[in-house]
Amino acid sequence: MGVLQRFEQRLEHAVSSVFARAFRSAVQPVEIAAAITREIDHSTQVLSRERTLVPNAFTVELSDTDFERLSPYGSTLSVELDRMVHAHVREQRYTLAGPVAIDFHKRDDLPTGRFLVTGRANAAVTPASGASPTDTAVGRAPVVIEVNGERHPVTEAGLVLGRGDEADLRINDPGISRRHAEIQIHSEDGRMTVSVVDLGSTNGTSVDGRRVQQALLHDGARIVLGTTTVVVRDPHRKGP
Repeated sequence: MGVLQRFEQRLEHAVSSVFARAFRSAVQPVEIAAAITREIDHSTQVLSRERTLVPNAFTVELSDTDFERLSPYGSTLSVELDRMVHAHVREQRYTLAGPVAIDFHKRDDLPTGRFLVTGRANAAVTPASGASPTDTAVGRAPVVIEVNGERHPVTEAGLVLGRGDEADLRINDPGISRRHAEIQIHSEDGRMTVSVVDLGSTNGTSVDGRRVQQALLHDGARIVLGTTTVVVRDPHRKGP
């Protein structure tokens, strides 16, 4: 029995027949499940002979009508979709980029019965302290970096990025080394420069599309480590 059949059976046992009636003329849950598995299969990234990375964060866009019909069963459907993703990943021997997240959104230009699924690799990010940075810490920092939509301060002491416990900011991306790269801040004659240094990583470091061993960084620079993009920001700059 395949993962989609098991998904349907579990869902039938989890909710009443009202669920099926609600979706009779609209989006069927198994259609969403099938679309997510296709997104996984079509978005593989080969890291090595033993590891193939796949998306772990999915956005399901629905019409207004379908979204409203789905809402009462959203938590149950999300749990079953999460289980289905993990089962599919195990069967195909894929590697998830991080914890599975499935979000549902309305999209005004979609007709009833139509939906869109997009997936992305979204690694979990954890400061060495274990606590999320405060707005005060971010505002006082000379430089901040954005990782998966969250801002993290970089102090004058610098910041080591990596997958291991010894990193200052741990990024749970299988393509990132335990100590992958360091962001450094230097001040001389009142002028501050920011740079990134690769720490001998396995898969290398890129800045603005160019692989580097060391590079100066500007506001808006995009550092790619594994499949994760780190954006450099000046917290004191006004405007976009």
